[in-house]
Amino acid sequence: MLSIQEMEALIDKLDQSSIDEFSYEANGAKIKLKKHHSVVQTVTNEAVHIPQTPQIKEQVAPSIEKPSQSEQATVQEEKPVVESKDYDFEVVSPMVGTFYSSPSPPDKPAFVQVGGDQVSENTVICIVEAMKLFNEIEADVKGTVTEVLVENGELVEYGQPLFRIKTV
Repeated sequence: MLSIQEMEALIDKLDQSSIDEFSYEANGAKIKLKKHHSVVQTVTNEAVHIPQTPQIKEQVAPSIEKPSQSEQATVQEEKPVVESKDYDFEVVSPMVGTFYSSPSPPDKPAFVQVGGDQVSENTVICIVEAMKLFNEIEADVKGTVTEVLVENGELVEYGQPLFRIKTV
């Protein structure tokens, strides 16, 4: 059987020669060398793979186009306009679930209306259903509802703002 150093010497000789393939067999051991392929040495029923030094290919980085001035102008125009803050508090969803603005029958009125309804800390303002459990969400502050940020039946995430309230 050949030692690692002898196999490395064979690989070097093959690289320097014009031969593309070399096979050697002795005492039940086989070695087959191919240029630009793996070297496989078989000892009885076991195979040992010794990869050759990989060929390094030059890679060209893709060119990155800069946006034109008109595209830059559109990007700048899309920045959100800061609105005046007509609320002091946001009620956020305490869980992932489905938002409902009214009690179970959909024909019933919403828990709260924008602008007209005064709420207190324990006023139920909506329901969030999670895993068939209906969780009542309270206002947590005293004030007037200025904005409802989600639609009835919409899926909401944990921490997602649901209502904006102007506190008194």
